[in-house]
Order: sequence, then structure tokens, then C-alpha cells
Amino acid sequence: MEALLIQSLALRALIGAGLGLIAGSFIAAASMRWPQGRSVVRGRSACDSCQAPLQPFELIPIVSWAVQRGRCRHCGARIDERHPAIELAAAMLGAVALAAHPGPLGLVTALLGWWLLLIAIIDLEHLWLPDWLTLPLIPLGLAAAWAGFGPALPERAAGAAIGWAALFLIAWLYRRLRGRDGMGGGDPRLLGAIGAWIGAWQLPAILLGAGLFGLALVLAMRLRGEAVTATSRLPLGTLMALAAWPVWLVAAFT
Repeated sequence: MEALLIQSLALRALIGAGLGLIAGSFIAAASMRWPQGRSVVRGRSACDSCQAPLQPFELIPIVSWAVQRGRCRHCGARIDERHPAIELAAAMLGAVALAAHPGPLGLVTALLGWWLLLIAIIDLEHLWLPDWLTLPLIPLGLAAAWAGFGPALPERAAGAAIGWAALFLIAWLYRRLRGRDGMGGGDPRLLGAIGAWIGAWQLPAILLGAGLFGLALVLAMRLRGEAVTATSRLPLGTLMALAAWPVWLVAAFT
């Protein structure tokens, strides 16, 4: 029985990693194209440098990049290393999700992780939290609660409202006291979306986790010799997304 359990766990992790590689390929393309106003679903995939259309065998996650030694086979230009890095990150999320939660809950957990990964990347690179990425998480989170995944629906409805209101109030007070914006408009909506998944009681853990990730980011910036001042902009959305998924992994058991 124990051997069967271990084998099943390994198999679920392997399936999750495979799905994650596929999802990661899409996430990498979306995170690079959407901020430029380019579609990720229309038209054939092409080299970012020479625009040569890519064949199916050039689109295999990780493998194609490794076989081609990280370069386009048409023009020899270096392939952006974000592609394999994002694919590996998505594979890890998928493996952990299906290993931790068997069955449909594992797929729901993986989907949330991949969605938050895309949000985290876009906010980290562009300080941008588009509504069409953050707002759909609210009805999806409430639908997951209605389906019986994770905390109860009332707690998550309260989490959506409280999460949005808390950061909206902080941003409003900062603007009144300092005379300038201290937070992007997408941050309250993202915390509301996260609240729709994890519930109201877990929101302090998200803010604490985001704060700790923020301190680590500031330390890394200082170690690189970058100046960090009161006006330095940090990707709060990225920090909250990084904190949210581990909390969901635990909260989903309730």
C-alpha cells in the first residue's frame, strides 16, 4: 500500500510537471507579448529576433531550447532565457499542486498557481496589473468555493470585499497624507481576488508574506548597489502573488 501511494504521488507530480511545461510555454509568451499589445493566440509562433515562423519541433518546452543550445536555428540569435525559466517554474508549480492535492483539487491548485505566476511576472517586469488578469480571479475563486474546493463561500466572499477595501483605504489615506500615489490601482483588486480564494482570515498572512518578500527584494537591490528610497517602486502585486499560492496550498485542505 505504501509503495502504491509513493508511486501514485510520483506519477501525479510527473503529470503536473508535464502540464506545467505546456502552461509555462504559454505564460512565457503571454508575459512578453501582452505588455507590447501583441496577441498570444493569433498567428504562428515566431523568433523574437528574425520573426521566422517556428516549427512544432521548435516549440517543445525546455527540450527545444536545450537542443538548439539556446539559439534560434534560423538567425542564431540567443533565445530569451525567460522562456525556459518560466517553463521550469510552471512545471514545479504543477508538480507540487498535483502531488499535494490529488484529483480535481490538484488541477484547480495548479491553475491558480499558473495564473498567479503570469500576474507576478508582468507586475515584476512592468509594474502593471491588468484588470483582465486580476478581476476574473474573483468569480473563479467563488466558483471554486461553490464547487467545494477550499474555504467556504461566505468566508471567501468576505475575503474578496475586505481584501479590496483594506488596500483601497490604505492607498486613499496615503494619497491624502502625502499628496501622491503610493500604490497602483491594481493592487487592491489583486488582494480582493486573492481573498476570493483563500478567505478573509488568511489575508494577514498574505500581507505578512508579501512584506517579508519585499524586505528580501530590497536587500537584494542593495546588494546589487541599487539605491532604495522612499519613492522606489516595488512590485506589490508580485509579492502578494508569491505569498498567496503557498497559503492556498494549506487553505485548500479546509
